[in-house]
Formats: sequence, C-alpha cells, structure tokens
Amino acid sequence: MTDVLPSRAALDIAPAPPPSTVVTSPAVLLYPRLRKSPYFWKSRAHGVAMYSVYNHTYHPRHYGDPVAEYWALLEGVTLWDVGVERQIEIAGPDAFAFTNMLVPRDLTKCAVGQCKYVFITAPDGGIINDPVLLRVEEDRFWLSLADSDVGLWAMGLAHAGGWDVQVREIDVAPVQVQGPKAKAVITDLFGAAVAEMPYYHLRHAVLDGMEVVISRTGYSAEIGYEIYLRHATRDAGRLWDRVWEAGRPYDIRPIGPCHIRRIEGGMLAYGCDITLDTNPLEVGYDYTWMVDLDQEADFVGKDALIRAKQRGLTRSMVGLDIGGTPLGSYNDGSMIEPFTVWDDSGQIVGSVTSACWSPRLERNLGLAMVGVGCTPLGTTLRITTLDDTRDAVVVEKPFVDPSKQTPKG
Repeated sequence: MTDVLPSRAALDIAPAPPPSTVVTSPAVLLYPRLRKSPYFWKSRAHGVAMYSVYNHTYHPRHYGDPVAEYWALLEGVTLWDVGVERQIEIAGPDAFAFTNMLVPRDLTKCAVGQCKYVFITAPDGGIINDPVLLRVEEDRFWLSLADSDVGLWAMGLAHAGGWDVQVREIDVAPVQVQGPKAKAVITDLFGAAVAEMPYYHLRHAVLDGMEVVISRTGYSAEIGYEIYLRHATRDAGRLWDRVWEAGRPYDIRPIGPCHIRRIEGGMLAYGCDITLDTNPLEVGYDYTWMVDLDQEADFVGKDALIRAKQRGLTRSMVGLDIGGTPLGSYNDGSMIEPFTVWDDSGQIVGSVTSACWSPRLERNLGLAMVGVGCTPLGTTLRITTLDDTRDAVVVEKPFVDPSKQTPKG
C-alpha cells in the first residue's frame, strides 16, 4: 500500500501569502508570559525602539539609531539595561570544587574579588554558555549568564553528583556603564578607589542604602563597569535614576548592546558565534587561554576537548573584511541568518556568524567559522548575504585594539 500525503486543501492550510504582504519589521509582542528586567520600565521610558528576547526576557536592542549609539559609546558614556544577564549563585561548602568542575578555566587562579570570562562546557566539549564569573566570597560564585538556561544545567549536575552546594537564581540584576567617561561617572558614584580597580576585579559597596557589587567588566571593549544590584526587584528604579543623575554632567545616554563595537573587538555572541555545537578550541587563537587542559582538576568536557585537540581542528573562527555596500549594525534586523561562505572553487566552507559596517574603519567586518584550509590570513572567499554575493578576505581579529588595552585604561 502506498502512503499518500493529504492535500493542502484537505488539511485546510492556507497558501503562503505573496511576497508583497511580508512585514519587513514585525513587532515583538509585549505580554505577561515573557520576563521583564527589573529595569524594564526605566529603560523603556527612554524610548526603546527595538526589543529582542534573551534569557526569556525582553532586552532593549536599540533606541532608534544604532550608529549614533556606537559613537556615544566611543566618545562619551552610556547606560545599558542588562538585567537579562540572570545571576546564578553557587554557594556552600563544595562551591569552589563544583564551580571549578563546570568550567575549563583553572579557578585556583581566581581569587575572591576577581572575575573571569569563562565557557561552560558540555560532556562533548560544546559550549553551553559563556558567562562572566564573579567570585564574590570564598565559597560564593555568581554566573552572569549569556542566553541559555545554565541554572537548570548546574542544578541537575549538583543534584546528580551529590554536591554540597545551593544553586539558585538570585534577585541581583546589573546595569552597564560603558565608554571613556564611565570612569568619571563611577568615581562620582563610588569614589576613585572603585573606579581605578583593576580590570576584571570587583568591589562591594552601598549606594544610598542600596547594596551593590561593581565589576570592571562589560560587553563593549571600551572602559566599562557593571553595577550588580542586590534586592533588584525592590531597588531597580532607584539605582537607575541614581546612575542617570550621576551621568547627566557627562551627557550619558541609554543604548542597547553595541554590536558594531563588539564585532570590532572580536567579542563572541552566544547563539550566533558560539553554540552547543561549537567547542572552545574552534573559536580562534585569541580564546585558547580560556581552556586549561593541563590543570589537575577535572571539568565537564575535559576528555572530549583533549581528544579534539589531539585530532586537530577541522574549522576555526576568523575575521573577515567583506566587500560591497555597507551592511547594517547587526542589531537592526539586517542580519536575519548567517551568511554562507564559499571558497574560490565554489565549495561551501562555512558561515559568517556576525557582520556589520564599521563607521570608523569604513568597511564591512565579519566573524566567520570556516574550514581550517581557509583560515590563513589573506585567503580570499565569497560571501552570500540575503541580497547579494560579495568578496571577502581573511584578516586579523580583533579588528580594533587587538591587544585589548582600551578597557584596561
């Protein structure tokens, strides 16, 4: 007997609408099912023009002009609602050993009061998340999450392994203060000692009765700080207003994450440049320091990554100069899907995972995962965007400030 699929008419499925009815900029529904940052109403009051959803939470992407926001970040000081960076706390007698097992970095090199950018890896070496880790106390760690449910992962591992730890999401939410004038704003809020703390360190403070942790971190590749507010549900409005008033003399402005600047800086975006199907060895030479295969401690995915290193890579992330007309700002809806990468023989060799037009460099930049045969500098490639096909060449990354001295200034 031959199976026959039912007809479209039998299933009462309407035909696809003609292309002329496509809405090029569909709205994002605001409703109770999705979470709100504790700063949602404050950031929205400044005129958020576009949201996305990140960690099941509405996230301001820009306020109408991503290029103007880029220049504000480079030249002044900016305030970001990043309450979507959910904070997972790991605390208890086994907190250090358990957290050290979660990540490929050797946390014996992370003192109390330090932060580390880390990968969290799966048993096969895939990247589950790339949070900033804060060691706020001897046996208390915070994971400031990228866009995946690490809390559930860590909770499951702790339960299955019988670890003496508590894993929970806590009522802590950060804002970011980023840009060359950020240090002046933080000095006015907390004093010079906090503003001058070393890169990737943290301090505890109280501001107008609000308990905070300030870290010398940020997703901008510029001078920046994150202010982690305890009791955020209660105090978020007060903190936002306090930071805003402190920033007024410096012409502070609210922006979303500046993807032009993060692409210039070679910074990764989870879900785009890295996913569960990407292992840390593949994301480029400039991230190899995040995996310590020689450390004494075991971690999830260690054996798989050792085997992967022994086999050798089949692909790696590179920087590209991309020809043609200017691309968008990435967070403006101009890059709906990755771009296909072709070699000179017409074979598909990878994909561009993030791309934009850089206003100051006046050229298109891209991060691309490609076969290792296409990784040497100067390799010429072809890129198929949603609209056209254009030339590209492999170049050094980061594209700006390759030694990453700017945020340490």
